[in-house]
Amino acid sequence: MTVAAQPAFAQAAGELGNLEAEEPAGVIVVTGSRIARPDLDTAAPVAVVGEEEFQLSGSVNVESVINTLPQVVPGLTGFSNNPGNGAATLNLRGLGETRTMVLVNSRRWMFYDTNQIVDLNTIPQFLIDSVDVVTGGASAVYGSDAIAGVVNFKLRDDLDGLLIGGQTNITEEGDGFRYNLDMAIGSDLADGRGHVTVWASYARRKPIFQSAREFSRFAAVDGCIVPGSVDGTGTGIEVDCDEGVPGPVRGGSSGVPTTYVDALGAQFADTGGTLVPFSPYNYAPANYLQLPQERYMVGGYADYEINDNVTAYAEVSYVNNVVPQELAATPAFITSELDVDSPFFAPGVQNQLAALDTDGDGYVTSLVRRRLLETGSRNSNDERNAFRVLAGVKGDIVPGWGYDAYYMYSRTRNSQIQTGNISVSRFLQALRTEFDANGNLVCSDQSNGCTPLNIFGLGTISPEAADFIRIRAQNTEISSLQVASAAINGELFDLPGGPLGVAFGAEYRKVSSQYIPDTALASGDVAGFNAGLPTQGSYDVKELFGEIYLPIITDGFVDRFEITAAGRYSDYSLDAIGGTWTYAIGATLSPIRDITIRGQYQRAVRAPNVEELFGGNSQGFPPASDPCSSRNVDNRTDAVRDLCIATGVPANAVFTDAIQLNSQIEGLFGGNPDLEEEVSDSWTAGVVLQPSFIPRLAITIDYFDIKVENLITTLGGGLNNSLSLCYYTVQDINSEYCQAINRFGSGAIDNVEILNANIAELETSGVDLQIDYSTPVGFSLYGEAESQLSFFFLGTWTDKNNFTPVADLPDQVNICAGYYGATCGTFQPEYKFTTRITWQDGPQRLSFRGRYIGSGDDDQIVNQGVDPANLAVAGLSERFYLDMTLAFEVQEDRVVTFGVNNLLNTKPPLTGDSQQQANTFPNVYDVLGRDFFVSFRAEF
Repeated sequence: MTVAAQPAFAQAAGELGNLEAEEPAGVIVVTGSRIARPDLDTAAPVAVVGEEEFQLSGSVNVESVINTLPQVVPGLTGFSNNPGNGAATLNLRGLGETRTMVLVNSRRWMFYDTNQIVDLNTIPQFLIDSVDVVTGGASAVYGSDAIAGVVNFKLRDDLDGLLIGGQTNITEEGDGFRYNLDMAIGSDLADGRGHVTVWASYARRKPIFQSAREFSRFAAVDGCIVPGSVDGTGTGIEVDCDEGVPGPVRGGSSGVPTTYVDALGAQFADTGGTLVPFSPYNYAPANYLQLPQERYMVGGYADYEINDNVTAYAEVSYVNNVVPQELAATPAFITSELDVDSPFFAPGVQNQLAALDTDGDGYVTSLVRRRLLETGSRNSNDERNAFRVLAGVKGDIVPGWGYDAYYMYSRTRNSQIQTGNISVSRFLQALRTEFDANGNLVCSDQSNGCTPLNIFGLGTISPEAADFIRIRAQNTEISSLQVASAAINGELFDLPGGPLGVAFGAEYRKVSSQYIPDTALASGDVAGFNAGLPTQGSYDVKELFGEIYLPIITDGFVDRFEITAAGRYSDYSLDAIGGTWTYAIGATLSPIRDITIRGQYQRAVRAPNVEELFGGNSQGFPPASDPCSSRNVDNRTDAVRDLCIATGVPANAVFTDAIQLNSQIEGLFGGNPDLEEEVSDSWTAGVVLQPSFIPRLAITIDYFDIKVENLITTLGGGLNNSLSLCYYTVQDINSEYCQAINRFGSGAIDNVEILNANIAELETSGVDLQIDYSTPVGFSLYGEAESQLSFFFLGTWTDKNNFTPVADLPDQVNICAGYYGATCGTFQPEYKFTTRITWQDGPQRLSFRGRYIGSGDDDQIVNQGVDPANLAVAGLSERFYLDMTLAFEVQEDRVVTFGVNNLLNTKPPLTGDSQQQANTFPNVYDVLGRDFFVSFRAEF
């Protein structure tokens, strides 16, 4: 929502001076258009975040500020350990990272993976002048990927001299130490005909493990508890549900350090020969809560006026970013052949196995669950090297007509080195043993130096056996983007309201990505991190685009009335897409200067990315509930029972705990080269109020409605949805949803095969409210004439975020606005706002920021009809965070800033099975607690 006054934002670097907003001089180009125009009020809503917000928030990384915006549902962050990949991503309106376009200086930025998503870690935060957030689709102006909108990071181009800065952060607990050092040098060239800026930045972030916070040191799962037994971790003592009440309990994984075996229905553990009660393994302490990071960034940009009509410009940047992930030791869930008379077994276990050896071959096939602590924790070290180069020319053709043409190339290489994995084939080889001629226990297959593996008992795996089964794996991803673009803009003739503006041009883009797993990962011979098949592909697109700006009336019987329109034709090299049209039309009406009414319609498209098109089959373990297990609380009908039996569940095991011990189910995911483009229709309508009788006040209210059709998603909209469609909706064993489910002989799900398809719909709507106000205050502590007070508020009410996994079944809609869980994923509250109030007095600035996240409910309630009383945690309560910052200008352009984020030490709300990780949603809520920072910034 762009307004002419933005007193909270738009300050120059290091300046603690005038907070009054200035009217723009001359013509400008607003994000969302290529046409220069004399005003900031556009038909499309634009929210603007200035550099001051980054400085006052104590944020080193870009996503820390952007994720507080109510239009944004946080993507991956520095707290995303599992799932996570070392990146920081942006998700506008909850429509997904792939549907959000990220620009830097109004041009496409480099992406990092086969999904063509931008890593915000590659943007130099300390040079950001402002960030424009345009929601409601922008494909007609910028091309594919802008279905949800555009986020444009504008870097400073006015630096003249040396800029240095740095910051350090530490939590109240004394951990999570972070620091960064930044430097930039800017200078005019050739008597002002050119300008150059070069910059460098270094950032380091120390890890915090989940064991360091009381709320996350135990893995919480749904269960039943003794009333009053809840401890500081938010979990209680587990009891039978006939004796207790639903609640989160201390849980974990069925992959235990002592082994748990299911051999043809007989369960036993350890070497005692008797059934040992199952006690889940607490994997939480070994997981990162805050991921460590080390990042180097260097770059520069320059322009030079060759003559009056030609200015050459260039940009270059390079980023090296290293972010490890750390998980608990590998849990092996492997069907194995156990040697009946192995001396690793106690006599009681040998007797049990012998009774199960019905064919007398000396081996019994068993499902083994063993946490391999002896092989060490799992670590995935993600190192990302990315560079981007751009060169172009711009200038005037004739007075009133200008041009801009450039070529951009970017390339990112991700290297992921995994340790702590084990080889499945070697695990099986080492587990199948026999006695040699000398009576020694050896591997039946002694190749590769096989050492017999004793998995029964705590710490029983020898170092030699651990070395034999341990395997190191490596992934590599290489992604590149090329853009060649040329545009002309100018004025055709005068209308009653001013010159008619036009812009038109052409663009060529080529995207290319590949994922290169090593042999072990590609073959699936890995337990630990997920295996995957190679992916490689590319495509290109040729485009023609145009815009028109019609100022119909200015200072007439209404103050202003204007119409804007844009269109783009895209010709893709993909046969399933071919040629597509996108277009937009909008209008702005100001009956009087104080009031502006605006609206816009946009048709936008998104072409499938390389991963969606050409991705090889890969494994994933999303949270899901098997309808045939005891997790099905409210839908135990005869139809469901019969279908469970038909899909491979033994009749006596239906609706029992044995069918699903873990809260995750393995899925097989993969690409589809016949995918078509996604199509969206976006409507926005709003009003801008700038009352002349209240100077420096601006209020904007905007309604948005975005519907995406032909949406690309996995079969059924995801693993959990596919299970629901099979057992609850379609209820046909021959349906594609039921046929995708593969089960073990015990009835437990082995995996679910779900590939990409254009089958879904996604719709969101709501209202944004922004308020800006500043006012002089008639006193000063420093002898000034007066000080000033400024206020900013930006809030969103999300009325609807509905996901229809199968458009042909429109009644099966997943409602996600205000909900979270296995179906909706990351929590998107109905109400979210950020606000800041700042008092500036002479050299000091005291500022308070408030961040509000509304309450929400588990999506099982609305999407599956589950009774809230049967859920361990039925909902998450609201949270309000208060941050305080004091900035002091010790000398001109020398600013020291002190701050405390989460001043009230507000704790995150906790849940059980429906969590993202760490018993909560760490990308949504503050998990650090009270956090202190100090920074300095100086220009010379």
